[in-house]
Amino acid sequence: MHVKVEFHHHVFYQIWYNLSTMNLDDIVKTLDGTLVAGGESDRTVGTVVANDLMSDVLLNDGDDILLLTSLASDQAIRTANIVGAMAVVVHNAKPLPQTMCQVADALGIPLVSSPLSKYESCVRVHDFLSAEGK
Repeated sequence: MHVKVEFHHHVFYQIWYNLSTMNLDDIVKTLDGTLVAGGESDRTVGTVVANDLMSDVLLNDGDDILLLTSLASDQAIRTANIVGAMAVVVHNAKPLPQTMCQVADALGIPLVSSPLSKYESCVRVHDFLSAEGK
């Protein structure tokens, strides 16, 4: 398993995993989350991107991106659609606008709400994927 982690300005994290089997159910369970919109997906995580700056997210060329963000707006879902994300997780139990959920449903992008901080979610995803490779 190949792992690469980058930290930029303390707000941008990328973790690449090859051959991951982490799916939406694993994401929800690992992040103590709730699937709130977008429906189910059978896609697995290819790349993890944790960022609140959607302009930075657009620079990613990974496949099957899991977007971890604190941005609770339609912009996060629309950006996820552009980069081909497999799911979006919004952190800190932020209230999700109805329009965000509607856009996620319309685009078929699973939207998960998590009570965890983005940092804690990164740690948990890393731990899950590291254990998976053993």
